[in-house]
Formats: sequence, C-alpha cells, structure tokens
Amino acid sequence: MTTTLETTTRATRREWLGLAVLALPTILLGLDMTVLHLAAPMLSADLGPSSSQLLWIIDVYGFVVAGLLITMGTVGDRIGRRRLLMIGAAGFAGASLLAAFATSAELLIAARALLGLAGATLMPSTLSLISNMFRDPRQRQLAIAIWMTNFMLGGIAGPLVGGVLLERFHWGSVFLIGVPPLLLLLAVARPLLPEFRNPGSGRIDLASVALSMSAIVAVVYALKETAKDGLHLTTLAVLAAGLATGYAFVRRQLTLTEPLLDLRLFHRTAFSVSLGAQTFGLYVLAAMQFLAVQYFQLVLGLSPLESGLWMLPVAVAGIVGTLGAPFVVRRLPAGTAMTLGFLIAVPGLALMALSGRAAVVAGLTIASLGIQVVLALTYDLVVGSAPPERAGVASGMGETGTEFGMALGVAVSGSLVTAVYRGQVTEQTLPAGVSSEARDTLGSAVAVAEHLPQPLAREVLELTRAAYTDGVQLAALVSLGIIVVLAVATATLLRTRQRDTVES
Repeated sequence: MTTTLETTTRATRREWLGLAVLALPTILLGLDMTVLHLAAPMLSADLGPSSSQLLWIIDVYGFVVAGLLITMGTVGDRIGRRRLLMIGAAGFAGASLLAAFATSAELLIAARALLGLAGATLMPSTLSLISNMFRDPRQRQLAIAIWMTNFMLGGIAGPLVGGVLLERFHWGSVFLIGVPPLLLLLAVARPLLPEFRNPGSGRIDLASVALSMSAIVAVVYALKETAKDGLHLTTLAVLAAGLATGYAFVRRQLTLTEPLLDLRLFHRTAFSVSLGAQTFGLYVLAAMQFLAVQYFQLVLGLSPLESGLWMLPVAVAGIVGTLGAPFVVRRLPAGTAMTLGFLIAVPGLALMALSGRAAVVAGLTIASLGIQVVLALTYDLVVGSAPPERAGVASGMGETGTEFGMALGVAVSGSLVTAVYRGQVTEQTLPAGVSSEARDTLGSAVAVAEHLPQPLAREVLELTRAAYTDGVQLAALVSLGIIVVLAVATATLLRTRQRDTVES
C-alpha cells in the first residue's frame, strides 16, 4: 500500500514544468532585492531622502508583505492559488512601472508599498502550489530547494544586470527588469499550473488584518525614529501601542473559529523553532547583505557593478547551501543539520566584524553557505506541517517569517548603523563650515564632500566612513549573537530525526 501511495503522489512532467513557471516570480524577487540595494546610493543622490525615508524605501515592501502574507494565503485558499498568482503578477508589473518613474522619496515609498501588496500574493501562491504539486516528501524537498535556488539565481543576476543598468541608465531602470518575466508568467501560467482552492475556507477577518498590519508598522516606526532622533515619549507611546495591538491580535486569533493565524501550529516544537530559525536567519542574512553593499559603495568607493561582482561569491555559496540541504538532511537529523548550518555561519560573521573588503566578502560568503542550509530545511518543515487544503495558510505563515525577517534585518541593522553614525558625526566632530546634511547619512556626507576643497573633503570622508564602519561592525556582532542563540535553540529543541516530513 505504501508503494502504491508513493507512486500515485509522485510528480509528473507537468509539475516540473510548472515549477519552472513558478521560478519566474522567485527569480524576480531575488533580483529586485539585490538591485535595490545597489541603487540605494544613486536614488539617495537623486531624490535626497532622509535616513528614515531611505530605510522605508528599502524595507516598506517587506513590512507590507509580512502584514498581508497570511491574509493572501487565505485568499488563495478561497479563490484559487493560480488565480491569485496571476493577479499578483499583473499588480507587481504595474507597481514596478510606478516605482521606476517616481519623482520623490514619498512617491517611491508609496510605490514600494504597492509592490509589497502585490508581492504578498506571489510568494504564498508559489510555495503553496509547490506543496500541492509535489506530495512526495523527497520530491517536495528538492522542489523547495530548487525554488529557493531561483531566489539565489536572482541574487546573482541582480548585481550583474543591475550594475550594468546603473552604470548606463537612471536608477529607475532597476525596477523595469521584472516586467518582462511577469508578462511571460501571465502568458504560460494557465496551461502549465493546476488550480488549487479550498471551498471550505472561512471568511477573511478584516479586523485581524488591520491589527497585524498596525502592530508591525507601529513597532518598526518606533525603532526607526529611535535610531534617528533618540528615545522620546512619542516613540515610546508608538512602541507601546504597537505591542498592545500585537497582543490584541493574538488574543483575537484564539477566539476565532477561522483565525487568520493558526496559533495551534505553534504548539509543535518543530514548527515554532523552524519558523523562528527561518525568521531570524533571514534577519541576519538580509542585514549583512544590505550593509555589505552599502559598505562597498560608500566606504570603499566601488561602483554599483564592482559592488555587485564582489557579491557573487556570496550568492554562489547560498546556492550550494540550498541545493546541498536535502542531501544533508538524509544523513543527519533536521535539528543537527540546522545547528551545523548556524555554526558554520559564526566564523563568517566574526570575519565581517573585522571590516575590510576581503574580510566582508569572505565572512558573508561563509555565513550565506551556513544560513542557506538552514533555510532550505525550515521551509520544508513549515510547508509539510499542513494538510493540502490549508497549504495556503501554512505557506503564508512561512513567508511571513521570511519577509518579516528580511525587512526587520534591514530596519534594525540600518537603525543600529544610523545610531552609531549619528553618535560620532556631530557638530563638534565635523569640521567648521561643513553642511549639517553630512550628519544625516553617509550618502549625504559623500554628496556634501563632492563640493568641498580636497583636504576638507578628505577629512569629512575619513570621519563619516569610520563612523559608518563602526556601525557595520556593531551590527555584525549583534547578528553573531543571534546566530549563536539560534544554534543553541536548534541543538536543544530539535532533537528528533525529521528527515522527510513534519508530524501532522
């Protein structure tokens, strides 16, 4: 009976072709994150955003996605995951055009928020479709590894394509890259992708959606404003309101028959630890990648293309870790494999804290290798925990952890660097006669220095680049501490051998 079941649930040629279709939005999202990091200095010079606005441009996408992923997972269960994917692809293409031609920081932030709204439909749709198309556990592990590898391939293409575009064209060109792949997806999705829906899916609780979004935005806003202007009564009030809203959200989920967030899954140690490892593993990876690209351009003075090329070893190491994870977990318990991945990342982050081009590249490459092994395993544990009819909700929860971790990493690490920078670049430390704009961000300081006499410009750049480097080193040490905690957690809490599936 077991043999028959395995035979009937194994994927066919159509499913593997469908996986190729699902690669399109995944590659796009990986590429989009990389090229935006590369474009940050150029758009800063053009639009002149404040440090807070620049962080919002980078990560408002992730926070909107994080707040809506679970909602969109439920929507996909109701209206069909293929249909939701196609709606999201059309919306993402339109928002990309708006972002490409934004004329102010505020408009770009709004366009990025719309991209987040559309992106929230893409990721849970692709992951839940994979979980339904590949029911055989080992095929599903491989399919998820390939799906994640496509994200890394986008990361590899991003520095090359984005660097070339930024050398020759306006920064808005990086947003236009994704339009053709999305149009191709719209053309081939219907014949190659099956439709899945859950007719018994409950109604979407709009109050829960509002509560989750409000909690996320309030907490992040408080973090950003604290880094920018220090701790004030207003930011404390916003933080308290965000935490209270988050508590109200959790309480509401416990009372609903069809909750937006199925908290019962957190009773399983494997699910909760895996989701935590996924969220904070991506926090570290996104934070270090973002800061490394800024460090290359603003501190070392590399061009966008040169910065992108130096990031290639990081992306290649991530692909090796992702594709190697399914083979590692066949020989080691899941918890042991995840602990090993985190331990590999520890010396990498220690290297990054030393600064310098070689140390940053080598350190981030090592960290990417280890963390991507972990991420490939956590996705399978999260997705494999749900029955087919609830795959949209489960994948939405997994993707919420992903996007929230990435956005939180950029926001918190960026805020740490800003706090260190502001603490060292003050009216007292800046040379007399230098514009106060140099105190805002390193990008602003570089722009100010371009209009100063050479000796004065050199003095300003030495001060501000040293302050930024100190901030990056602090962020790397914080990330190192997080990885150590995650290694201990997976070693102690994931002791059972979970090679194929999570126990239902």
